Amino acid sequence: MNRLLFAALSVSCLAMTSSEKAPTTHRPAAAVIAHVAPPTHPFLLVYDQLNLASSGLSRDVFDLAVRGMQQVTGAKPLLSIVDMSQPSSHKRLYIIDLAKQKLLFHTYVAHGRNSGELLAKRFSNLNSSFQSSLGFYKTLGLYQGKHGLSMQLQGLEKGINDNAFSRAIVMHGAPYVSESVIRQTGRLGRSQGCPAVSTSECSPIVRAIAGGSCLFIYSPDQQYLKRSTFCKS
Repeated sequence: MNRLLFAALSVSCLAMTSSEKAPTTHRPAAAVIAHVAPPTHPFLLVYDQLNLASSGLSRDVFDLAVRGMQQVTGAKPLLSIVDMSQPSSHKRLYIIDLAKQKLLFHTYVAHGRNSGELLAKRFSNLNSSFQSSLGFYKTLGLYQGKHGLSMQLQGLEKGINDNAFSRAIVMHGAPYVSESVIRQTGRLGRSQGCPAVSTSECSPIVRAIAGGSCLFIYSPDQQYLKRSTFCKS
């Protein structure tokens, strides 16, 4: 009888021990699940939905632009990308309505005259450099200037493009941004650092994106990519 009683008590104690340890076993699993990375941001899915690869925009550049845009306070879900890894003879301006999943514009855009000829290779934040500045911008208001309807830009990256406003770096139309110029010279004409577009497309473009959307001017420039806090999100 004593043996039977001891066995019964042992089984009972084991059951109690198992029951007491069960909650402890499940707590770490719950903690792990709580720290799983959030699902892919829906805006990142637009790349495949619009088949942007076929238009020459790489997924890496698009993803970098979307992630950086999320750091721009109050930015509309309207993203403009100037991909300066492409030559100026290519359509390298992409304006994407992320909410409506539409590619609004895919067209030509110029770079600064001292940034390079066919391909932009040098960039600056300095006055009178006549070079393009890389990085993330917020679009501001419209105004009538010497190039007609134009749009002001606010450079958001300190030491990289934050002199854009004082340098009068704006989006404007220019006659040297056209396919006829490309046929004659093999490239677009160049600006004094502004992301200039064609005169015929300037008005619809700036009216669509002015007033608080995000513009990203990209190049695989290692100095920029290392310095930019927007590219480290």
